[in-house]
Amino acid sequence: MALTKNQRRTRIKNRIRKVVSGTEARPRLTVFRSNKEIYAQIVDDVNGKTISAASSRDKDISSAKGNKSEVATLVGKAVAEKALKAGVETIAFDRGGYLYHGRVKSLAEGAREAGLKF
Repeated sequence: MALTKNQRRTRIKNRIRKVVSGTEARPRLTVFRSNKEIYAQIVDDVNGKTISAASSRDKDISSAKGNKSEVATLVGKAVAEKALKAGVETIAFDRGGYLYHGRVKSLAEGAREAGLKF
């Protein structure tokens, strides 16, 4: 039986989450990508806390012009700046079952440019 796209992504996501988990010293940068928007948050899984979050729906980012990959880069920079203010420098990247390509890659590169290490 063939899997749907969402079932396949869920399987990949679970496989990634077995390995990648966020600690206080090295929280997890998780990505959710819809057809229209992209969301990123930095999570400490041990304490169950979200340290910082950003999305393409934030006021300063949604007003920016550009294609979806360019907006994803801005989201990566925004979440990285918030994380650095909160005292987080190194993270574990959780691509959420998406391929490391396109918007997910742009978000990661934006976060790296803003100073996060992963």
